[in-house]
Amino acid sequence: MNWKMARRAERLNPSTIREILKITERPGIISLAGGLPSADTFPVQAMRDATTAVLRDMPREALQYAASEGYGPLREWVAAEMASHGVKAGADQVLITTGSQQGLDLVGKVLIDPGSTVAVESPTYLGALQAFAPYEPDFVAVEGDEQGPLPDALDAARDTRFLYLLPNYQNPTGRCLPASRRLALVAKAQALGLPIVEDNPYGDLWFDEPPPPPVSATAGVGDEGGAIYLGSFSKVLAPGLRLGYVIAPRLLYPKLLQAKQAADLHTPGFNQRVVHEVIKNDFLRDHVPTIRARYKAQRDAMQAALQQHLHGVARWQRPVGGMFFWLELPAHIDATALLPLAVEAGMAFVPGSTFFPQGGHANTLRLSFVTVPPEQITQGVALLAQVLK
Repeated sequence: MNWKMARRAERLNPSTIREILKITERPGIISLAGGLPSADTFPVQAMRDATTAVLRDMPREALQYAASEGYGPLREWVAAEMASHGVKAGADQVLITTGSQQGLDLVGKVLIDPGSTVAVESPTYLGALQAFAPYEPDFVAVEGDEQGPLPDALDAARDTRFLYLLPNYQNPTGRCLPASRRLALVAKAQALGLPIVEDNPYGDLWFDEPPPPPVSATAGVGDEGGAIYLGSFSKVLAPGLRLGYVIAPRLLYPKLLQAKQAADLHTPGFNQRVVHEVIKNDFLRDHVPTIRARYKAQRDAMQAALQQHLHGVARWQRPVGGMFFWLELPAHIDATALLPLAVEAGMAFVPGSTFFPQGGHANTLRLSFVTVPPEQITQGVALLAQVLK
């Protein structure tokens, strides 16, 4: 048969991280690669109780087809929660998605034309590049410093469809934009008429103090505002539920909804009802601090190991939240070429070049500190240092 693939199929690429995860399934490999939440943080008993309650009290509704917009009480919870962070939106602006990754795909489907430009941080989240790429944009890399994208660098993003931004504990760098930088970026974006797509999967994972208010709180998610906000339940409950949400201006909401209807009709209603049952009585207020405490201890273990084994060899910043360290190696070292040597030695990481829209920066890599216990973090960093040296 003469199968002919669409042009967009040529722009579909495998996830480097997912491919590395296959390697790390080998026995004895200490994986500091995948950005997977610790399974020890999953609230199994709360989920078990909620599942029983949903199947007892609303089994037919939970197992039936559901509204594409999402479960009403869950959308109301999201709107109320985000209002407490300064993002003013009605429940009718909340679209429940199958993970925030689907939100990125819907945004790309609705806002990107072939040949249009999209501004992204440099580096940025690999999954966003993958989600946007099939819609054939040209990526504009917005240069930044250790505090994030530089406001004046947005001049290079003039006439782009939107700026994709991860303000809180960014994947991959772990950096968090200070309040002053957020305000300056919004002011510059507004002056340029540049919309912002704010992705915030890690914002609840702060260690010492919460991050500044969301960019969307200043830019606004109303029709006169200039932001779309994406959130997720993956990092505070469980990623296997595949639950996220988009908060969008009412002007855009119908098209995002139609794009979702074409993709999957609706996110599983059973999952939505179970999650709402878990969180409706402030469960997260007590649960999330336990995650923060665990991740902070693991962050400290990685910081100590890096200081012990790689001081003077690599450069990094200690993250104040999230899940990642970002390392810059000596200029002559290619992290992609280093990876198989590290795997042979017994550990794995993610090479950094995959996070840059135009590639390059071969001497960078990402380490995740939340999936393995502190003693294995120490062993993994020691193995990395051994291979480097």
